[in-house]
Amino acid sequence: MLGRNTIVSCGAFVVGLALLWVLVERLGLAKVPATSLSFMAATTLHYLFGRTWIFRGSERGVATGYVYFMINAGVGLVVTTILFWALIELTPINYLVARILVSVVAGLAMFLLNAILNFRRL
Repeated sequence: MLGRNTIVSCGAFVVGLALLWVLVERLGLAKVPATSLSFMAATTLHYLFGRTWIFRGSERGVATGYVYFMINAGVGLVVTTILFWALIELTPINYLVARILVSVVAGLAMFLLNAILNFRRL
């Protein structure tokens, strides 16, 4: 299960990172709000694949599962936003590199929350 999650997480993360770049570099959005928006878009994509491939066999309904997933994503969003802000404000690190570093912590936290609370198999 962790292996499938890693594949889906990496794919969704690349999409989110590309969206972050577009929001900041092409549309001129500030980095922290752009990170939040791209995170939520990538998280929704992750749910679609998570539902069908990572946690197949879940007995929770699709809509209910999405609500729980997004509640868990709220935790990831808070972790991501705070750590991202700290890295770009307190260090000279590039915002894309900061987002990559932050993803390790937030991604693992979201996987654990979803595995334990959302997609459990009865």
